[in-house]
Amino acid sequence: RQAVLPGDGPYLTYQQRLPLGVCGIITPFNHPMLILARSLSAALANGNTVVVKPSELTPLTTLALADILADAGLPDGVLNVVTGARAAGQRLTGHPDIAKITLTGGTEAGRSAAIATASRFARITAELGGKTPVVLFDDVDPRISAEGAAFAAFVAAGQS
Repeated sequence: RQAVLPGDGPYLTYQQRLPLGVCGIITPFNHPMLILARSLSAALANGNTVVVKPSELTPLTTLALADILADAGLPDGVLNVVTGARAAGQRLTGHPDIAKITLTGGTEAGRSAAIATASRFARITAELGGKTPVVLFDDVDPRISAEGAAFAAFVAAGQS
């Protein structure tokens, strides 16, 4: 898709959106459907094919979604699922045909993926650690904020 962007002067600025090619998605054990759907929908909507490596603890969610999408008419080869543990993730992040990796997980996995993708100049988006700072303003009840922060810390960490 191509568009001409507004600009000053006698110049034309073009914007062209092209699929990257093959994208790899590595999902964690907690919230396997939520995180997969977020990453998968973006990759497919932009015309990419995808290889998903779910957590070895929760592969059935990903496999079930792949079956549902195949039954709905997603063409063969657009969505591929590889299962396994660390070695499968390392093969995916280091594969020369993977244009982009999206990874949600721990800092060790993120560091390893960043090194593997950087060595071949592939793109990477990494959501690591799952903790975010909380800012409280004077007009907020600290008790309600503390309850919300505690819920947020545990709901995404797998303890729920």
